[in-house]
Amino acid sequence: MSTDFPTRDLGDIEVTAISDGYLQIGFGMLSNVDEDECETIQRKAKVNELNEVHINTFLVHRKGKNILIDSGAGGVKGWGGRLISNLARLDIQPEDIDAVLLTHAHPDHMGGLLSAKGEVVFAHAELIINSDEFNYLEDDESFAVVNDRVKGNFLLARSIFKKYQKSLRPIDNGEVFPGIFATPLKGHTPGHTGYRIEGSRDSLLIWGDIVHFPHIQLLKPEVAIAFDYDPHMAAETRSRILDVISSDRILVGGMHFGEQGFGYIEKRKSGYGIVNVE
Repeated sequence: MSTDFPTRDLGDIEVTAISDGYLQIGFGMLSNVDEDECETIQRKAKVNELNEVHINTFLVHRKGKNILIDSGAGGVKGWGGRLISNLARLDIQPEDIDAVLLTHAHPDHMGGLLSAKGEVVFAHAELIINSDEFNYLEDDESFAVVNDRVKGNFLLARSIFKKYQKSLRPIDNGEVFPGIFATPLKGHTPGHTGYRIEGSRDSLLIWGDIVHFPHIQLLKPEVAIAFDYDPHMAAETRSRILDVISSDRILVGGMHFGEQGFGYIEKRKSGYGIVNVE
């Protein structure tokens, strides 16, 4: 793969972080922290655009197969939309994608599955999603009790499921493809899923939306975001996984990690921090 994109060689598997662009989130969407403190943390971390949240997808290449983890926002709500042009820089066309694995079904992770005209983008791809996530979004009783913003998420997800119905595969935990294992990271959504990638020489974890603002939520893991289905569970999951990956020095790929895509997490006197990789 091109060195223009952050890439990790795991032996027989290569993982590349591919940007879909950005979205903006106000600090008022965060809880258990005040907005002034958020600004202070971001400035101390030398973040230029304080409310800008980067959108990453990850391309997993193994033995001629191209597997995409998340599809970015695809321009939904004016967010992102750069994935296809960035894939083209790697000489990869949408029809070259064999599978799309979703960490969860929020617009900035699945919006790129449909074109602006509502057509399938990845015509040859199997679409894989956690079964709890799928069942929740298909459940009319769940739809009835959510607010209008979340109803919009439901409707987008349902339209995508319908378009991809012939290639849709709900999954539980465990091996999805050789070397790719689904692991539950619930709380942000009912079926929020991470993917552990185990190559012949090394491994890493794609952790979805464990954080949206890395510098804030690593320093203060208790900070939740309004998009969390269960904020308490999301915070518990975040604290648990941060403890594990910092203790075991597991490389992480994060959807909202910034353009570097990958990093190690280290425990500090107060909270955690990112250690970037070259």
